[in-house]
Amino acid sequence: MIAASREGSSTNPRVPGPVVRSGYREFAGVRTRVLEVGPRPTARQRRSRRPRTDRPRLVLLHGYCDSADTWSPVLGELAAAGHEAIAVDLPGSGEADALGPGPILPQLDAFTSALVEEEATRGGVVLVGNSLGGTMSLRAAQNPRLPVSGIVSIAAPGFVDTWLIRTVARYPLPLRVASLPLPVPSFVVRAVAEQVVPRLLYADSETAERTHVRRFTELFPDYRSATDRLREARKLVAELEQAYELDRVSAPLLVVACGKDRLVSSASGRQLHSLVPHSRLMVRQDWGHCPQLDDPAAVADLLSYFVATSSTSRQASFAGEAAAG
Repeated sequence: MIAASREGSSTNPRVPGPVVRSGYREFAGVRTRVLEVGPRPTARQRRSRRPRTDRPRLVLLHGYCDSADTWSPVLGELAAAGHEAIAVDLPGSGEADALGPGPILPQLDAFTSALVEEEATRGGVVLVGNSLGGTMSLRAAQNPRLPVSGIVSIAAPGFVDTWLIRTVARYPLPLRVASLPLPVPSFVVRAVAEQVVPRLLYADSETAERTHVRRFTELFPDYRSATDRLREARKLVAELEQAYELDRVSAPLLVVACGKDRLVSSASGRQLHSLVPHSRLMVRQDWGHCPQLDDPAAVADLLSYFVATSSTSRQASFAGEAAAG
């Protein structure tokens, strides 16, 4: 199911510090890049199918057009706090293999399921997803066969989205304009992306880091690539209409809503919270669509707190069930 190829301390300037390791692995037949923190497993531990720790392992999933690098500052903070965590490039993003033809979400489901099953051999799995990653975390939690110990969903779309996402979903005008054979120079496309990306992802575009902005603008080197991404986004938004069966989510769930999110409104997080009665809701009015970029230290603290409290609550629940039995 999984094969490791080249793993070691990262010298990639996008990954801060020597504690974050980078490498390549394979899940559900998809070769992808991984960023990882925590103790290295021994050869014996790799061969063993028994969990080697009682502490949950954090699995971080990024959003659409993003990559595992979006989590690199948080990974550094988690490593300092003694957590084990992994971030991956989802299929079709970063350095992962491309998506195949057909619906997008089922392909991401297969990848996420294989990832969870593999990581569960090393301990409990807490899924943390931003945007599309939040969707994939919720969909994995809907699968009773997957050993998901908890979910942190940050700005998951598909509930009460902003006018921008609704426009992409319902009105093909942007696509019609994009399909016109207009001679738009590549430097114009990149210049527009450099202005738009920080405003969409950050709470304050003035604080955007050049390295992270460059990751997104490199996705739009020319006019054709920009229109291809727009078509794919519209296809994905249409699939989100039937993405959730939330009554099947039983694991602890923390819903994070961001007040300065220009892509997924905070009302979307409130709606998700209302649909999962046992969930908890946190609203941060000062965060944008990607709080892992706005405030990685605070996000890492939030994840540490969630791991501690969800583990305690599950242990108390199991103790109560045992006493009742």
